[in-house]
Amino acid sequence: MIKQDEMKPEQTKQSQGQIKPEQIKDGTPVVCSKGGQFAVVDHMEGNATIKLQKDAKGQHHFIPMSWVKSVDDKVHVDRPGDQAMREWKTTAN
Repeated sequence: MIKQDEMKPEQTKQSQGQIKPEQIKDGTPVVCSKGGQFAVVDHMEGNATIKLQKDAKGQHHFIPMSWVKSVDDKVHVDRPGDQAMREWKTTAN
């Protein structure tokens, strides 16, 4: 059995348990389940919603914290980027 202090950095990212809103930092890349970046964090909206920086059309988008599977130097979500972009919201509610 591997001890926590023997784990590689990629194994120690916050994937066990619930991700805390304070782990989501402004300016952090958001990557899909296939590893591609599709957005950048603007900031947290409360404790359950991530506001993303404006896209090429000048529109902010919002994703729920429930999509987040882990956080390291990136926010990793549980779905492919094309699906995430179909399902994200343009308002926080």
